[in-house]
Amino acid sequence: MDQSLFRLVDQEQDSFQRKWTLVNGPVIIGAGPSGLATAACLREQGVPFVVLERAECIASLWQKRTYDRLKLHLPKQFCQLPKLPFPEDFPEYPTRKQFIEYLESYAKHFDINPKFNECVQSARYDETSGFWRVKTIVTSGSNKIEFEYICRWLVVATGENAERVVPDIQGLAEFGGEVIHACEYKSGEKFQGQKVLVVGCGNSGMEVSLDLCNYNASPSMVVRSSVHVLPREVYGKSTFELVVLMMKWLPLWLVDKLMLVLAWLVLGNVEKYGLKRPSMGPLELKNTKGKTPVLDIGALKKIKSGDINVVPAIKRFSYRQVELVNGEKLDIDSVVLATGYRSNVPSWLQEGEFFGENGYPKAPFPHGWKGNGGLYAVGFTRRGLSGASSDAMRIAQDIGKLWKDETKQHKKITIACHRQCISQF
Repeated sequence: MDQSLFRLVDQEQDSFQRKWTLVNGPVIIGAGPSGLATAACLREQGVPFVVLERAECIASLWQKRTYDRLKLHLPKQFCQLPKLPFPEDFPEYPTRKQFIEYLESYAKHFDINPKFNECVQSARYDETSGFWRVKTIVTSGSNKIEFEYICRWLVVATGENAERVVPDIQGLAEFGGEVIHACEYKSGEKFQGQKVLVVGCGNSGMEVSLDLCNYNASPSMVVRSSVHVLPREVYGKSTFELVVLMMKWLPLWLVDKLMLVLAWLVLGNVEKYGLKRPSMGPLELKNTKGKTPVLDIGALKKIKSGDINVVPAIKRFSYRQVELVNGEKLDIDSVVLATGYRSNVPSWLQEGEFFGENGYPKAPFPHGWKGNGGLYAVGFTRRGLSGASSDAMRIAQDIGKLWKDETKQHKKITIACHRQCISQF
């Protein structure tokens, strides 16, 4: 193996003067929670790494593409990253601002310093050399410079929410009012007094609709398909915590049945409000389709009172109006597309075995963290931050063992060469 692999990246040298660099350790693509968790675990293993991030900050999704009122939907003990818990004085459901503070302190604690404004253009495995070649474009002011990293291991940490999903809806271009994706929505303040159509009924759609109500807007929420709505808490106990507890003793199908009974006891019959439940249980649906149930934090109360108007799928838009599939027409002022996100891995990773066309590892959980040729994936489990943490620990342990073995082998070669040189004198 090329001995130059074992040279550390010179952090002091101006990287813009070099067209490529050999990385002593893995390259991690993405400085969100998944990338940070992997970097922290590698730091604990003593393995050097380079983290590449296209934005100018860590956790750009949380910092730039989330609404102000957002809180973690699960209790903090299920959302903390490896090796460093949340501060004790944080509430059970930390706010967006508190979570960002936690991530920044996490990066500082483990001395994680990503290379910001580096957008990966391509990554491919060179079978001849056994190395990954990662090409980026570095943005510095108005200058854009091509750069290449050569590494033995590649960790894909760009996650499930790299790019927004914007559906192609007939007539949307002719609507004439403001149309934004939920990632651009900050608060309902500027929508006061408006009739707003929220397209999507997942956690974001529900929460945006609730926030609009709180700012005296009139939201109509499009519910195109069936959806599981569960209470965030059942008689003061976290629903997620109850599920984790029950899964230790009971089969999944039975936990699903019990959760639906509890949901009915706490929330009542939600189907009469236009929220039809899927035939598949919430946990089975999450595991097989990746569709997360909605954890209600107040939107259902507004639906029951009529403050949030639940409407069926869209047929077409026209100027300041939407026609629904049932023939009803609504006058609206603005549209918020709470239509979710997708992985962007297929657009830059030149590999077809490990990742599928949808940008997720083909192998089901818990086997989707390791591919061939030193390729790893973190944060694609559809199991939130706890799933990402689990991946990160596995990856760091695996790379740590390989890195230490290769380092020992390199030292043996170096000592042997040294002895040979001495013996010649």
